[in-house]
Amino acid sequence: MASTFQLEIVTPDRKFYEDQVDMVIVRSTEGDLGIMKNHMSLVSPLAIGVIKIKKNGEYREAACAGGFIQVKQDKTTIITDSAEWPEEIDVERAKKAAERAEERLKTKTAEIDLIRAQAALERALNRLRVAKKG
Repeated sequence: MASTFQLEIVTPDRKFYEDQVDMVIVRSTEGDLGIMKNHMSLVSPLAIGVIKIKKNGEYREAACAGGFIQVKQDKTTIITDSAEWPEEIDVERAKKAAERAEERLKTKTAEIDLIRAQAALERALNRLRVAKKG
């Protein structure tokens, strides 16, 4: 009996990933979730973090800009604004984005601007972590 399930990761620009996998680990807004075949059904918001995919005993990681995960018995779908493999990440661009976000956080402007700057910083730092591991 196969212990794999269908994983699909979609962004507004592309179908990032689609294949049978052993497991996927994501960071939800409530903590990490490990999903395997026949996991109970759920829908959960995702935090900025890493998507860790296990296939044939090997792991592959991708940066995720948050989003949602939907789990059904034999299919899991992740919908995110952005997903990138380590080799796709422009490290210099991510460093500059982190610097810009840090500067915006120092200016202490309107609360909404601070929230956006914090999210931008989290996305940039996450991209740098994933690129470094890859």
